[in-house]
Amino acid sequence: MNIQISQTETAAPPPLRQLSDTGLTPVMMRDILLKTVFRKNVDKTSEIAQAIALPIPLTQILIDTLRDLGLMQATGTLHATSSAEMGFQLTDSGKARALDALNQSEYYGPMPVPLADYKAQVKRQSIRDIKLTRAMLEASMGHLILPQGLLDQLGPAVGSGRSVLMYGPPGNGKSSIAEGIRKAMGDNIYIPHALAYAGQVITMFDPIVHTPVGPSADTPENGSLRKSASRHDTRYLLCTRPTVMTGGELTLSMLDLNYNAVSRTYQASLQLKSTGGVFIVDDLGRQEEPPQALINRWIVPMENAYDILALQSGEKFEVPFDTLVIFSTNFHPNEIFDQAALRRIFFKVKIDGPTQEQFLKIFALVAKKKGIPLDQASLVHLLRHKYPSIGHNYANYHPVFLCDQIKAICDFEGITYQMRPDFIDRAWENLFVKDEKIVH
Repeated sequence: MNIQISQTETAAPPPLRQLSDTGLTPVMMRDILLKTVFRKNVDKTSEIAQAIALPIPLTQILIDTLRDLGLMQATGTLHATSSAEMGFQLTDSGKARALDALNQSEYYGPMPVPLADYKAQVKRQSIRDIKLTRAMLEASMGHLILPQGLLDQLGPAVGSGRSVLMYGPPGNGKSSIAEGIRKAMGDNIYIPHALAYAGQVITMFDPIVHTPVGPSADTPENGSLRKSASRHDTRYLLCTRPTVMTGGELTLSMLDLNYNAVSRTYQASLQLKSTGGVFIVDDLGRQEEPPQALINRWIVPMENAYDILALQSGEKFEVPFDTLVIFSTNFHPNEIFDQAALRRIFFKVKIDGPTQEQFLKIFALVAKKKGIPLDQASLVHLLRHKYPSIGHNYANYHPVFLCDQIKAICDFEGITYQMRPDFIDRAWENLFVKDEKIVH
């Protein structure tokens, strides 16, 4: 834990001491401030500073500049409840300039971070620098009963920050293992609210993907104007390493910038949002796009550690690709990929179903959790009369499914939860569908 804390501290983006440190043009900063005041109706320096994610002293310099240009003015009143802060508002010229800027782009709020600066920050907090130990991986997957030797394969794969392909029969915990991998990366990184490139703003922070770690210590509070310095660039939020999980809904368009023609703003691609974290492609082979096409889209990012995106104008540019990509599929890799694609996936890990001994352990844990007393006669009946019919192919999801069925049967019969051979038979009927022809 101490190692993770020190990594977080050293990875912090340098604090802003003067406006030039933002890397933004004066016009962009002035327009964003005007649009933010216009849209959010904030009038105190501390409120404006919080809204545009800049330190209060730098925000005051921007306000003073806009006052000199006749775009803002003091309201002439002090706020009695806010440390005697002066109020400010847009002049008629300021409102006109704000509307004109909104017509060009609806983006307002936190000042963006130049792409070049963000690339440097990504290097400071790279996922490939994580020191993942066996103990950390075991702790995050302690609730799972895993095949022997699986952690021996997963550990080096995850620790390298390279791509991983998990394959095997359905229902054996590939998704749970992928989630366990994410939890093992317990440290935090800095995520910018937005990025700036070629005069365009790309929104980056997504509350669905990014989880802030408490309120920022540098957030202006109670109208205090005393904080003249911040410990890090306030345009970033400290968050847990992001996780993007997609399934059958994944399309190639999700991996590119999303441009909103109405608001004239860009939203970061799923790949860009996952920078510094994990991108999990679950159920590979169930998407509309062929698996080979999806892998081809990832070849350049996985090999070169950068991705190529494009603006509406057609201009292409590089963004960092610092992501652990985990592919999970129920298909054999040879069925959905050519050898060139498989060569580019650094680690291939097969996730088999449990042995009979592991199955019984899982069944006992699930039954206890769901309040169903184990019954030896029922378990013997299940192992001797049911599993031989499917070639003794045990799956991790079977205990949960069967126990839930037994609970439903008991609820229907109005009896306490109990396990009986005939209940096993009734539950088994819903586990599989008979292969038969339906006559219409």
